Amino acid sequence: MARTLRVLVQLMGWACVAIGLFHVALGNAAIPGAGSAGATVDSWGRFMGASFVGYGLAWLWAARQRPIPATAVRALSAAFLLGGLGRLISLAVHGWPQWFQIALAVIEIGLPPVLFWLAPSEERAAPRTAERGAALYRSQARDL
Repeated sequence: MARTLRVLVQLMGWACVAIGLFHVALGNAAIPGAGSAGATVDSWGRFMGASFVGYGLAWLWAARQRPIPATAVRALSAAFLLGGLGRLISLAVHGWPQWFQIALAVIEIGLPPVLFWLAPSEERAAPRTAERGAALYRSQARDL
């Protein structure tokens, strides 16, 4: 489970950075159906893209920690889930969006519970790993 957590956290980080850079570079063209939305939506989309890059960097920071902090995974997952809930509100208020937005909503609502469940897996494994390392050190020290 710890390996799965590490892979998912790294994947989230790199995916968010790539998606954010895509939105910064392309503006409205990065959003299906928003090509003619105008300068205000383009400005907002590029700003949000940069924010998404920062969000992805936070995931990558978490991935570099040993062990990955469960609190960080839970907080970042909660923000991701909030985005999915925002999509559901939009669906209720404005109706069905373009199909790709629906696929994103499924990921944004389905993945956070998995990440919440996996969040403590490295922290739980860390004491055992540290204890094994300490035992190895003690046995090597006795051999000297």
